[in-house]
Amino acid sequence: MQLIITDAWLARSRALHLTGFQLISAFLLSALVVMLLALGLYHWVFLKGAQQGWPIIGALVKLVTKDEFEQRDRFLRENLDVMARRLGEMQVKLTQLESLGSRVSSLAGVKPAEAVERPGQGGFEIRGGTPTLEEMQVTMDDLERLTHKRTDLLTVLESRLFDRKMQNMMVPTQKPVAIAELGSAFGWRTDPITGRNALHSGLDFPAPTSTPIMAAAGGVVVAQEFHPEYGHMVEIDHGNELVTRYAHASRVAVKKGDLIKRGQKIAEVGTSGRSTGAHLHFEVLVQGIPQDPQKFLTARLEAQELQLAGMAKASVKQGHIAGR
Repeated sequence: MQLIITDAWLARSRALHLTGFQLISAFLLSALVVMLLALGLYHWVFLKGAQQGWPIIGALVKLVTKDEFEQRDRFLRENLDVMARRLGEMQVKLTQLESLGSRVSSLAGVKPAEAVERPGQGGFEIRGGTPTLEEMQVTMDDLERLTHKRTDLLTVLESRLFDRKMQNMMVPTQKPVAIAELGSAFGWRTDPITGRNALHSGLDFPAPTSTPIMAAAGGVVVAQEFHPEYGHMVEIDHGNELVTRYAHASRVAVKKGDLIKRGQKIAEVGTSGRSTGAHLHFEVLVQGIPQDPQKFLTARLEAQELQLAGMAKASVKQGHIAGR
């Protein structure tokens, strides 16, 4: 291809000879330059108009971004709905936890201050419709504060119940021979050997030889010896000057200084010492003075009955409050 360029002032002309490849390359380069100039101009005008609020440009911006905003708003609403449902479920569980905490508080003898200030309350209400992000944040903050309060309360309850459990574990309320029925009770009776009236300082549990003897409570073995009257004997100190004595054993399974758990086997029934037959002689001494062991053994049943009564009372009270 041949191009002739003419200069009108100098009356001269010049001829350019272009091959097909050169012509196509020149055309593509020109088109690319035009496209870049147009894109730069469009970008500058579009941004300038969007920033300054030009009427036509503003309408184009709204038209272009309308679908994007609608999709984002729809996604946000769907996620807020899901979060609202989850928060509602958390509130229900927290209300149940608060109810449980109130019942356990009654059993533990703890009266939380917040329960007194706000009787019967539990959780926070999410009103109908889709809540705003700010409302969701406020609700979550309230739930977090209430959760911390419930955690503190349950920590106190755990400590109180643990202390009570430890105290109960150190009180001889478990029957020392499981299969035996009570023989001679505590008190004055006719001595089976001398025939005279004498004080029986414990309880007798007739049982076959080698029947396991179990500790009535946890403690420390302070005596394990053979006594002329008690025969093979074990004494356990439970603290607070409370001691239990197990006598007439055929075999002893512990030694002095051993730590003992409630219900642990410590010996076996026998007829050693001053005895007319195989049985366990069980004593409870407070400050060295014999006490009626039956009062301690029945105390466990009474405590269980009181606990059940307290749970029933707390459940009725909680149901009455919830029904308001």
